[in-house]
Amino acid sequence: MNTPPAPVNPMTSRERVLAALRREPVDRTPVCNPTSVATVELMDLVDAPFPGANRDAAAMARLAATSYTELGFDSVMPVFSIVQESSALGCKMQWEQKDNWPTVRMREPIWHDVEDIIIPNDFLTHPDMVCVLDAIRLLRKEFGNDVAIIGKTMGPWTLGYHCFGVEPFLLMSLDDPGKTMACLERMTEATVQFGLAQIDAGADALTVPDHATGDLVSGEYYKRFLMDLHTNLVSTIPVPLILHICGRTVDRMDYIARTGMAAFHFDSKNAPQESMDIVHDRISLIGNINNPETLFAKNPEDVRQEVLANLEAGVPLIGPECAIPLQTRIENLREIPKTVREWHSIHDHHGHVH
Repeated sequence: MNTPPAPVNPMTSRERVLAALRREPVDRTPVCNPTSVATVELMDLVDAPFPGANRDAAAMARLAATSYTELGFDSVMPVFSIVQESSALGCKMQWEQKDNWPTVRMREPIWHDVEDIIIPNDFLTHPDMVCVLDAIRLLRKEFGNDVAIIGKTMGPWTLGYHCFGVEPFLLMSLDDPGKTMACLERMTEATVQFGLAQIDAGADALTVPDHATGDLVSGEYYKRFLMDLHTNLVSTIPVPLILHICGRTVDRMDYIARTGMAAFHFDSKNAPQESMDIVHDRISLIGNINNPETLFAKNPEDVRQEVLANLEAGVPLIGPECAIPLQTRIENLREIPKTVREWHSIHDHHGHVH
């Protein structure tokens, strides 16, 4: 019988997240939301309400820091929305108010063909891009190496929806797959440019939301259009990448696990054990606490049960499944790290009860 490895020495939050992304031993399961933990309650606590926290670096950094300081998560993520690049590319924007996320007006597309796709020379100096880069710098200055700082750069499928409109982009993918591939390849330049700039600013890892979601796009579609592009992103961008796709995605998890992405942020529509059985140790899953029902509308005990299901399945990083609803109660979010710590205090590092 093999002797179990020695317990891992205590880690900082940053060390814990980065080790889990590399599938290396950790002192306990990290708690992480690679999308957004912004809530109205947290906005009030640090006086950083939307829309300002999406457009002003100091407010953005203040609100992002609450993930670590108030909730006890192991990561901070300053990019609450999915619109910064689209704004810089020239999309029509709806910045909304405190209780709503900003959105792109996709019914007014800016691009119609491959030739239209131009990443402007001032892309990275646009105020909505500089805001993110400055917020990352502020967080790095404030926290040093204590906490993992995760940036976010939109994948080409998401940019396609934003800049071409959802229906036109999906219709193009049906009618002209070759042209769609050419568009995706050109848009990936934006993904890479913004990603590299965030790394320069101090990001430890990057979330790549690419909304080829389970409700609109099949697993075969993912394989055909995105698997190779995502594999190339991994070789182009020198930090761990966290792919985020909403919805039921078990039909593409095998493909995602082959890309070399460090992690996949998975939705509660996929059971933790079912998902782990597909990916094994090829990629680190992050998730998958339900947002609209559990975190938004239920109690800490319900949150606890979902956290335990992820721990028992061996999910390497635990947190909400997606950007959390802005009205989510802080106590429900704090329950996630609380349950993780309690579970680890009665289990050793191999999941066996003492």
